[in-house]
Amino acid sequence: MRAIAIITARGGSKRIPRKNIRDFCGNPIISYAIDAAINSNIFAEVMVSTDDNEIAKIALENGAQVPFYRSSRNSDDYSTTADVLIEVLSEYEKKGLKFDYLCCIYPTAPFVTSEKLKLALKKMINEKAEAIIPVVKFSYPPQRAFIIKDDKLIYKYPENVFKRSQDLESLYHDAGQFYFIKVETFMKNKTLVCKNTIPLIVDELSVQDIDTEEDWKMAELKYKMRGIENELL
Repeated sequence: MRAIAIITARGGSKRIPRKNIRDFCGNPIISYAIDAAINSNIFAEVMVSTDDNEIAKIALENGAQVPFYRSSRNSDDYSTTADVLIEVLSEYEKKGLKFDYLCCIYPTAPFVTSEKLKLALKKMINEKAEAIIPVVKFSYPPQRAFIIKDDKLIYKYPENVFKRSQDLESLYHDAGQFYFIKVETFMKNKTLVCKNTIPLIVDELSVQDIDTEEDWKMAELKYKMRGIENELL
C-alpha cells in the first residue's frame, strides 16, 4: 500500500496575501500540514504542489518534496483542486511512480495532526470505504436559518420553527483540512467526494476556515487553547 500526501499551495492568495506561508503561532502555517504528514509515517511521499518559489523554499526547508512546479493553467483562480491533483499524479506517473491512496491536505490547516491522518487511513481501510473527510457538526441547527427579504427576517424553513433542537437532524460541514481517497476512485470520478465516502468527525475547537483576518485571529486563539488543553491532560 503506497500513499502520497499532496499539499496544495499556490502563491496567489487574494484575501490574505501570502496566506500559505504567513506566520502562524511562530511558524509558517504550511509547516503544520507538512509536519503532520511526515510524522504520520504513512506516506511514501509528502509533496507540495506550488507555482511559487518562496513557498517551494519553505516547503523544502520543512522536509517536503517539490519535484516540479505547478503549471500556469492550474495556478489561476479558476483551476480546481481536482485539476491540481490530476496534474500531480500524472507527473509522478511519468516518473514511473504510482500510488494507491492520496491525501490532499490544505496548507492552511494547522489543526491537522499525524494522529488524525493515521486514524483516517485506518478507518477508511477497516470500513472498506473509498474516501474519508473530516467534518464538524453545525453548532446551531441550519434548519432554523433566517433569510433577509425586503429588509425583513424570514425563516428559511418555517416548518421547523417550533421543533425541538434534539428533534432536528444533525447536519455536518466540511472541516476544510484534508481529503483521503483511493487514487483509482479519484481518477475515475475526478472528485474528492464519492459515493462511498465516510466521515471523520472532529470537534469545533479543531476547526477554523481561514479566509479573513478575523478568521486568522480566531484560528490562532483556538490553536493556543488546544495547546493549553493538552498541557492540562
